[in-house]
Amino acid sequence: MTDQNNSLSARKSHAATLASGRHYLAIPGPSVMPDRVLNAMHQPAPNIYTGALLDMMDGLVADLKAVARTRHHVAIYVSNGHGGWEASLVNTTAPGEKVLVLVNGMFGQGWANHAAGLGLDVEIMDFGKNAGWDLARIEMRLRDDPKGEIRNILCAHVDTSTSYKNDVVGLRKAIDEAGHDALLLCDCIASMGCDRFEMDAWGVDVAVTACQKGLMVPPGVGLVFFSDRAAERQKNLKQVSPYWNWVPRANPEGFYQFFNGTAPTHHLLGLREALNMIIHEEGIENVWKRHERLARAVWAACDAWATGGPLEMHVPNPDQRSHAVTGVSIGAPTGTALRDWLTENLGVTLGIGLGIVPAGDPEWHGHFRIGHMGHVNAHMVLGTLGAIETGMQALNIPHGPGALAAASKVCAGRL
Repeated sequence: MTDQNNSLSARKSHAATLASGRHYLAIPGPSVMPDRVLNAMHQPAPNIYTGALLDMMDGLVADLKAVARTRHHVAIYVSNGHGGWEASLVNTTAPGEKVLVLVNGMFGQGWANHAAGLGLDVEIMDFGKNAGWDLARIEMRLRDDPKGEIRNILCAHVDTSTSYKNDVVGLRKAIDEAGHDALLLCDCIASMGCDRFEMDAWGVDVAVTACQKGLMVPPGVGLVFFSDRAAERQKNLKQVSPYWNWVPRANPEGFYQFFNGTAPTHHLLGLREALNMIIHEEGIENVWKRHERLARAVWAACDAWATGGPLEMHVPNPDQRSHAVTGVSIGAPTGTALRDWLTENLGVTLGIGLGIVPAGDPEWHGHFRIGHMGHVNAHMVLGTLGAIETGMQALNIPHGPGALAAASKVCAGRL
């Protein structure tokens, strides 16, 4: 009888947590999916030979270009962002050619690994995990390449692991000042639809993204935008993978060529609804402004907590911070303990600290990330911040006062 009573008590104790209700995933992707997007996908398979799905493609392509701020080309892939990395490389380089990869986080390194796996000659400029790019150093390296052996420069606009937002405009200027002809390839997987990104105005030749972050659609579609200059480069390659070849996808003679086969039908339906929200209702400029303000609310709370405890943001300079994700250090094992407590007791899940230290290192447990990208508004961010403060109180983690008041002032337009 005692064991039975203990079991019943344990179940009652578990049921008394505040985690019941709609769970909130505050990770940097997949982001929160709007009900409208999910409902648009919740229908029988559409006809892939004629009808509404085919008819909507011209508008879909135009709206995708509007998000990337380009008049050029877009190729749509059934893939994640890593597939977009590969597509960008096989359409612009041949095995043995040199690419320069700028790394200040896990995802810059990941793109470099893909390039090496494709047989490219990979040169890495590693700026560590606690700094942005050294543009003078990059320009000097390009000046030291008078024969133009470097064919592509690969960079992440936002590296999701460190939450650094890198200076793509400054990089373009450094390339031009050096008089170098390399193509500029930019990973915008975490930033597109969250941080301002201007493909044409900034002189980006290839922009890679995916649908599961700022575009608010479940993972499964990769997107590669490419300029006329990048298209000309591809014409000189002796061989391009039939699947990754962006020419038929960007200029299809038939609907199936958009996808090299069967279309990702329901992702397209969801993407159509997401683009309605981003382009035709809120407007991309307002989307950027919303993300900027919500990010500042997160930073204001973090600054307040930091005054009386170990919490600190990975990126000290606000101008170098992503508006989509904020990386935080709080000391091991506190980071993991806080994340676990929030998930189990409040129904809020924060992102793991990815790539700051190796996963087997005990210090891995001292980091986490707050995702504030995509379909996110003030009460969602304020609720997340309130949950974090609640967790710090429950676990007796030292922290300064006034965090929620500071975040509220940002949302109210008073800070």
